[in-house]
Amino acid sequence: MAYSIDLAGRIAFVTGASSGLGAQFARTLARAGAGVVLASRRVEKLKELRARIEGEGGDAHVVELDVTDHDSIKAAVAHAETEMGSIDILVNNSGVSTTQRLQDVTPDDYDYIFDTNVKGAFFVAQEVGKRMLARSRGAAPGSFTGGRIINIASMAGLKVLPQIGAYCMSKAAVVQMTKAMAMEWGRFGINTNAICPGYIDTEINHHHWHTEQGQKLRDMLPRKRVGQPQDLDALIVMLASDQSHFINGAVIAADDGFAV
Repeated sequence: MAYSIDLAGRIAFVTGASSGLGAQFARTLARAGAGVVLASRRVEKLKELRARIEGEGGDAHVVELDVTDHDSIKAAVAHAETEMGSIDILVNNSGVSTTQRLQDVTPDDYDYIFDTNVKGAFFVAQEVGKRMLARSRGAAPGSFTGGRIINIASMAGLKVLPQIGAYCMSKAAVVQMTKAMAMEWGRFGINTNAICPGYIDTEINHHHWHTEQGQKLRDMLPRKRVGQPQDLDALIVMLASDQSHFINGAVIAADDGFAV
């Protein structure tokens, strides 16, 4: 017997959707039947992705979002719900990094990382979460409505890596944020979980894996390989679905064993 997950009728809001994992998450959720809101600062890239999703028979809408701007967060979420309906699924994916040793991290570097990866992720989840909470509290008997929040952390939040210490710190904060949201919001039917991807080959870093340094890094990995964005497809769909109703506060490493 075949097993499938159908997200038809659900609305997913994906941050950082203009490229990389965010774009892959959006396409995957659309293929599973969800209407997808594509959110990022790079609106032209979002429009290209929307065209691809619509060409595959999916439903997508574009909103401009700067997660470091609280007013932008509130406006983007409000616009998304006006255009598409109530948000059922949040994929909290926006993230940035810098590369330097801890002694070289400047206040600007620190703020750049934490404003996006921690503060931005928190307030996006808060804005969507407040709306999910309001719907849950106001639901009629027998029509309880919750939600799914999927925070994209990193295996760097579980295993410290050299020269990206501030990034590791920020993703460890996302892990704890996930657990706090799961504890406070779980009783309202809102399940919050985190995915911690390992090294994934995307258009942003694809060239790196063909350099001498990239090949050395790959050879240090448990199975001497990097992942592909589609390697996370099944996980993102499962966590977004009703079938994940008993999974709350989980921190799931998808890193081919690197953080073990």
